[in-house]
Amino acid sequence: MTVETWGMIGAGIAVLVSGLLLVRPRLVGASGTGRILVLGPVFEAVALAIFAAEHFLAAQDLSGIVPRWMPGALFWTYFVGAALLAAAISFIAWRYVRWSASLLALLFLIIVATVDLPNLPQHLHERLFWTLAVRETAFAGGAMVLAGSQWSSGRSAGATLIRLGRSLVACTFIFYAIEHFLFPRFVPGVPLEKITPGWVPAPTMLAYLVGITLLAAGVGLMIHRTCRTSAAIAGTVLLLLTIFFYVPILITEIRTPLVVEGVNYVGDTLLFAATALLAGFGAD
Repeated sequence: MTVETWGMIGAGIAVLVSGLLLVRPRLVGASGTGRILVLGPVFEAVALAIFAAEHFLAAQDLSGIVPRWMPGALFWTYFVGAALLAAAISFIAWRYVRWSASLLALLFLIIVATVDLPNLPQHLHERLFWTLAVRETAFAGGAMVLAGSQWSSGRSAGATLIRLGRSLVACTFIFYAIEHFLFPRFVPGVPLEKITPGWVPAPTMLAYLVGITLLAAGVGLMIHRTCRTSAAIAGTVLLLLTIFFYVPILITEIRTPLVVEGVNYVGDTLLFAATALLAGFGAD
């Protein structure tokens, strides 16, 4: 494996171990669905650390994504990596979360505004383009909910962030559910362009199962009394998908040129699982 691959995997493992140790006091104090929801920031931090490492170790390649009109593409690549790492540290240390989550949401929205939306006319009829644009929007929504949940009770700013962020996540769930039903041969979770490997049993059934989960969770997130349960169920299903679907795919690709892609798919689905869990915050 390359330094890039080792760095991404190592960063993820280091943050996972640290996060699980540091979250124990809050985990002990939680009950019911809160026990899985409280792990949302930890899983979010793991995924952010993986992508931060990629920004540092593959900066030259990733700098090509930066819009041409922005000077200093390499600087912005490192800057985004540093921002992702800072947010990851804040989430596992549980310090300044209101501000780190707010800035993380802003970062994802800036990516949508500067990278995705300007390319909309050229890719209007491409499924993958919409999948990516919606994905970044959902990630922003999850961070919004987390930020809003850290505001003092009764503050309108926090309540607005929670409502807006949760709506973005819910709409993404429903959108992705439809994609799972229409294109069941593509990998589940975040339905990107990779075809489900042939060794996976009943791939169509798996896609439909994940699609049904996302559809039900999307509707459930919009109803206050079912919000926490919906977030917990969707987050758990996506977390299991990461562990028992994407990690095995990564293992099969560990000695191939697809290994970095495999790590990215693990990080992507884990971030989506964390986003689902974060959507249940602030619904006490």
